[in-house]
Amino acid sequence: MNVSELNIKVSKTENSRIHPLTKDNLVFGKEYADHMLVCDYKDGEWGTPEILPYGNFSMSPATSFMHYGQAIFEGIKAYRQPDGSISIFRPVDNWKRMNVSAHRMGMPDIPEEIFMEGMRQLIELDAAWVPGEAETSLYIRPFMIAMDEFIGVRSSETYRFAIITSPAGAYYNKPVRIYVQDKYVRAAKGGIGFTKAAGNYGASMLPAAEVKKMGYDQNLWTDAVENKYVQEIGTMNVFFIVDGVALTPDLNSGTILAGVTRDSIITLLKENGITVEERPISMDELEAAHKAGKLQEAFGSGTAASMSFIANLTYKGEQLDLPEVSEWKISPKIKAQLDDIRYGRVDDKYDWRFKI
Repeated sequence: MNVSELNIKVSKTENSRIHPLTKDNLVFGKEYADHMLVCDYKDGEWGTPEILPYGNFSMSPATSFMHYGQAIFEGIKAYRQPDGSISIFRPVDNWKRMNVSAHRMGMPDIPEEIFMEGMRQLIELDAAWVPGEAETSLYIRPFMIAMDEFIGVRSSETYRFAIITSPAGAYYNKPVRIYVQDKYVRAAKGGIGFTKAAGNYGASMLPAAEVKKMGYDQNLWTDAVENKYVQEIGTMNVFFIVDGVALTPDLNSGTILAGVTRDSIITLLKENGITVEERPISMDELEAAHKAGKLQEAFGSGTAASMSFIANLTYKGEQLDLPEVSEWKISPKIKAQLDDIRYGRVDDKYDWRFKI
């Protein structure tokens, strides 16, 4: 099906909930725009997508995803441009990654035309919900859930794909304190760590709550075998600047997400002449670099938080403090360049902006 031929049924809300959107009143994930996209899969094919007023789903208590976790999602952002228009950042890459998750979870592929054109029309309809201040955006949440009313253990035969959106401000507003996790495990080789499956995040809730009670902002996950090779930080990819070189875990083990922001940062680092090493990184290596004064910067990267700078890492009772962010030379520059592209302040030579 050609995108231009895609028929989307649109039912507009009669009572918009729009209000002044400023970074002072936007809390991530707390409120949602007026409309949502919904498309159902049954009998081996996707039906006609619909854009509806945002509202609740009605479903059976036996609905499959609630029992067996066949649920995946993506995170994307739309940004207000200097001329008032709207661009979405690299949504095609999110569509491709969502289908990687779908395949691993035994779910059907989502056609590009439904994902992309459905998203475009939804954002176009709710354009007023895209805020315009610095550090604000419209967060876009596509997701798919298994819809069979059946509690036998098998892949569902019916699914629902939907997109909801939420105006967002800054995720973290200061450098974060990180606890290096060596008790709980996020992902192991052969598992689903490389997907955006709901279960990955559900299993992180208790460890996150425990470290927050200890005074930390997030976990740095380590491998399932030796508990020393870094994987992700919370729900983000992670980077370390060691003696002027950018280190980040590679994707070979299948335990971390192939982040779109991660890929963008690697591209910009290389463009700035920074050597990037994608490889296994042990906490022993980072601890030695810190003692030698070579652990210069560290940050998490992801759609929600963009780049979140790290103040310190606590590993086996020892706190590894990083220099003040005001002393950093690389990460703030890369964040500024990434923001300039997202917000349309510079030319888009990578073709990362999808214009609405």
